[in-house]
Amino acid sequence: MKRSGKEWALRVLILMVGLTIAHFGVTLFLLSELGSDPFNVLIQGLFRTLSRLTGSPLLTHGRVHMAVCFLIILILLVLDRSYVKIGTILCMFCGGPIIDFFSMLLAPPGISEASVVVRIPVLVLGCLILAYGMTIVIKSDAGTGPNDLVAIVISDKLKKRFSVVRIIVDVCFVVCGFLMGGTVGIGTVICAFLVGPVAGWFLPVNGRLVDRIVGKQGK
Repeated sequence: MKRSGKEWALRVLILMVGLTIAHFGVTLFLLSELGSDPFNVLIQGLFRTLSRLTGSPLLTHGRVHMAVCFLIILILLVLDRSYVKIGTILCMFCGGPIIDFFSMLLAPPGISEASVVVRIPVLVLGCLILAYGMTIVIKSDAGTGPNDLVAIVISDKLKKRFSVVRIIVDVCFVVCGFLMGGTVGIGTVICAFLVGPVAGWFLPVNGRLVDRIVGKQGK
């Protein structure tokens, strides 16, 4: 069924709300300084490997991140373009600025200077908020982050539970990133095994929420 411009605008708005929530969680996660999220470990390892091989001053972490996301989108456009929507492009370009904004906002409390006992709850809270926001983005059905799409596509194609596929994908990101020189901390491990199951629980909840907002309840 073709969607109206009004419905698309509403779904994109919902996606941006979810993206903001998710990246607030990512910011808390990163400020805990107990590791990086699994996808970023992969980017970090790839960046360090390419830096060693090329020595190019033009190579930056951000450019590698953008290039990998762009490559994922290109592959999906070839394999199944139905997964790539306007929200996918928004996620690719908006995530970094949102994290930068929250980093400035949360920097004064000095979370990273607190003891590990304090930082672990901050890390876990960040993972929970990330998972909740991520499921709003997915259920907006206006697109999702390129890295999240990897788990979504595999889950859909193999008819497997998203929570299980997400764990497997995140663990693969961590292992590949670590082998290439990425930094892995306790937070990376917690994130790899926590976000998938929490997102799996929130997906139907946020699916019903989005349906009510866009007026699809009972249809």
